[in-house]
Amino acid sequence: AAPLSDEARRVAERDVRRLQRLRPQQSEYDVLRSYLEFMSELPWWRRDTWRAPPIDVAHAERVLERDHEGLAKVKRRIVQYLAVSRLRARAGAGRAPLLCLIGPPGVGKTSISRSIATAMSRKFARIALGGVADEAEIRGHRKTYIGAMPGRVLRALRHVRAHDAVVVLDEIDKLGRDHRGDPAAALLEALDPEQNDSFVDHYLGVAFDLSNVVFICTGNDRAGIPAALRDRLEVIELPGYTIDEKVAIAKRHLVPKALRNAGLVLDHKAHEQPQPPPQPPQPPPRTAPPCTRRRDRWRPSTSTVS
Repeated sequence: AAPLSDEARRVAERDVRRLQRLRPQQSEYDVLRSYLEFMSELPWWRRDTWRAPPIDVAHAERVLERDHEGLAKVKRRIVQYLAVSRLRARAGAGRAPLLCLIGPPGVGKTSISRSIATAMSRKFARIALGGVADEAEIRGHRKTYIGAMPGRVLRALRHVRAHDAVVVLDEIDKLGRDHRGDPAAALLEALDPEQNDSFVDHYLGVAFDLSNVVFICTGNDRAGIPAALRDRLEVIELPGYTIDEKVAIAKRHLVPKALRNAGLVLDHKAHEQPQPPPQPPQPPPRTAPPCTRRRDRWRPSTSTVS
């Protein structure tokens, strides 16, 4: 079972006792059951029993060089960020600032984030924030409402089943705002290292520790990010690719991927005619032995009968 926090364990035990007193035909039965299932599937953890694995900076650099062509300055800046994060973890100086990758569409912001997760040996999750204008999308709905759902942050962690995943907040510059609340203000609690160790989702109702989650934001325009969020981000600009870099990307990544998707391969041996499997050696054919029996021909008798 997941190591629930003390507060979550008290709430879960209370709701289990309530569920035992209800009948399956009652509407509250399904609400409590869904809530307890969601709570049990979350990746709970305790600070006194978990140690963060060290970051291998050399491995991270190899992964970035393998997966991405060009962008030398961007990759060098990401490696420096990971190295500083490792030093901060060793010294116990807290967490490094949040990364924010800004650039035009198609330059590889999400794929770079995925490579960072691979380099850190962590699971990867993506949350699309484009057009989100409801605060409940981040904090969740209260479970007393009909059709209540948890927020996107906890849903992503439940999906990957990891409390130390790399979560990409895609298109953070396209957040909306209306009478239902300000989702940018709700993100402050989840992204701020001083507050996210006790993040409270309205659906869950108890504090959940997000301090191990590595959040990476992506966007197209820095000016579209709310000022309160922009102050907490370390922005890295991703410029477009040159013609030579685009040709190299097409040869090394796009063409092989297109061939694999079409069921083709680049191995020349696959185009050769398949050879039949070797047959076991057969014994030599058996021949009839030469006939050595002498044939006696019938001859008429020359003697006369008297």
